[in-house]
Order: sequence, then structure tokens, then C-alpha cells
Amino acid sequence: MKEFDYVIIGGGCAGLSLAFELEIHNKLENKTLAIIEPRSEYKKDKTWSFWKIFPHNFEDCVKKSWENFSINIPNKFAHLKCNDFPYQTIDSGLFYEKINRKLKENSNIIFFKNINNINLNNSFIFNSLPTLNSDENNLWQHFSGIEIETKNNFFDEDIFNLMDFDCEQKDSVHFFYTLPFEKNKALVETTWLSKINNSSIKNYEVQIKNYIENHLNIKNYKINYKEEGAIPLFYPSNTREKNKINIGTAGGMTRLSTGYTFLNIQEHSKYIRENIENISKAKIFKIKKKYHFLDKIFLRVLKKHPEKMPSIFFRMFNGSSKIIIKFLSNKSNFIEDLLIIFKMPKWPFIKALLKINE
Repeated sequence: MKEFDYVIIGGGCAGLSLAFELEIHNKLENKTLAIIEPRSEYKKDKTWSFWKIFPHNFEDCVKKSWENFSINIPNKFAHLKCNDFPYQTIDSGLFYEKINRKLKENSNIIFFKNINNINLNNSFIFNSLPTLNSDENNLWQHFSGIEIETKNNFFDEDIFNLMDFDCEQKDSVHFFYTLPFEKNKALVETTWLSKINNSSIKNYEVQIKNYIENHLNIKNYKINYKEEGAIPLFYPSNTREKNKINIGTAGGMTRLSTGYTFLNIQEHSKYIRENIENISKAKIFKIKKKYHFLDKIFLRVLKKHPEKMPSIFFRMFNGSSKIIIKFLSNKSNFIEDLLIIFKMPKWPFIKALLKINE
């Protein structure tokens, strides 16, 4: 049985980000690291998008960056700017290639498909595999998207559509999301915020096809890439264990009201790197408690009143986009929090706060 100083369980975004952060800051020169990842090869399998509120290690993996975006509900459209915090999309294929190329330079880093030949007793473990509650009432952000390419120029590549709620809701929260990479190339996704066991809303291919052909009015296109996923809008079990830290979604790095995780992972990786010499005694890195509290109320309203959510999201962005971006990215101050709260319809949120049932 082989022993390592550090073991990362799960070689996805969180595990690789941490390994890369440790490696580029020379924290693995005299330490050994095992990364447990069952996949046989890394290839593009998803995109990660976020508002760039601070620098990160993967600027060279950004497929596209935007300073303009839109959000719309039936009969209402808002065009907003995000110059201060551009919206970026990371290509996972470039991300995997960059990190694996760097990690291969260090012979102290070894990949394994499982833990069968590893003795974990004396290792410090970073776990990225969440233990999720199977409660059927939990909410998820589940989505499916395709990157399409057209013969003609259909898209304005300088503005992306964050949320288009002008679509069927089916007693849930549903919107389409369009990222135009070029004038003839874009990622189009259907996204639901709902209980995940609702099979009536999972006909993703039909939804996307109808949206592209009837809403975007694009009849001829080819599909370059597909992605599908589900993000839990609830926190997984994350108890403190000796010589073990949970990272990524397992470590509570997914913002529940948005599903944003990528930059939280980068911030957590930096924190671990800065405390790696005394990691067993370091405090658990968490998203601030105020966001836990506000997200909990927000999700109560979403679950109770899904029909109100399109207009609520629209109201949130009706004003300073800088403030809402900071709020959604965990960087808002108290005054900015209040400005967001005051935009919300008061009674549904008061009832959610007090847990009053209708």
C-alpha cells in the first residue's frame, strides 16, 4: 500500500484547481500527492461561467468574456452592463489541459483510478465528492445545453442573455441562457430550478430545439457540443473530520441562490495553499453566513412561489448591475445587501422569514 502526504479525492474542477494552486506555489516540492479520479481521459465536458470579481489562475482558459448582458420576462427586456466585473466562460477542455500539463512536471503527483492501493491513515485528505441528501423535496438547478454553429451570422457576440423567462414554466422556474461566442456560434441552455424528480420537465432536447427554431428563429444549424448537469441548491453533509477537508460542492462552495461555484473554488484553493503547513488546525473556509441566511429565505420563496420568480429576478437586476453582481458573488457590503432586499416583494419574503404558511 502506497502512502502520500496529501490525497485529493475527485479530479474535477475543485480537485484539479487545488492541485494546481499548490503546485504553482511550490507547496509540493517536498510533498507527495495522490489524485483519485476514475476517468481514463480528460476532455471538454462542461463550461464554467462567472462574474470576474477578482483575478484567477485561468485567464488563458477563458473562451469568451462579455461586458454586456440582458435579462427578460414576457413583454419586458433589460440591457445591462458589467464593465467592472466582466462575465467569463471557462472552457473545461483548456482547463484540464493546462493543469494536467503542469502537474506532469512533478513526479511527486500521481493519478489513481481508485483508492485500493493507497493507505489513507497518514494522509491529509481533500474530498470533492459530496454526500447529498436524497430528500425528494430538495431543489436543484438542472440544465442541458448545446453549442450550435450557423451558416449565417445570427448573434451579437458582445452581449449575452443571462435569463430569458419568456418560456413555459410548468409550476417551476425555467429560463433559457445564451452565450454567443461568435456571430455564428453560441451555447444555448435550458435551465430549471425545481425538484429534480419532475420527469415532465426533462425533455431537454425538445425544449432547446423549439427555442432555437421558434424563439431565436434559427432553422439551420449544426451541434458542436452538448452538456448536461445538475447543481444541488442545498448544502451537502460537511462535518469536520480529523485530517480531512471537503472542497468544491462537497465543501459548501456552491452559492445556493445562483449555482456559482468556480470562483469560490479558486478562493478556497488559495486559502488552503496559504494554510497548508498547518492545515489540520486551520479554520473551515466558508461562504459568509449572511449569504447562507439570505439564500435560505430566497429558496423558500422560490419553492413556495415559483410563478413569482421571473419578475423577482427581473427586479433584482433593475438598477445597478454592479451591486447585484457583487451580491451574487459573495462580495457585497451591508448597504448593498439592503438595496437588493428592498427590491424584493415584501410579503412573500417576510412570510418565508417567519415560516408562515398560507
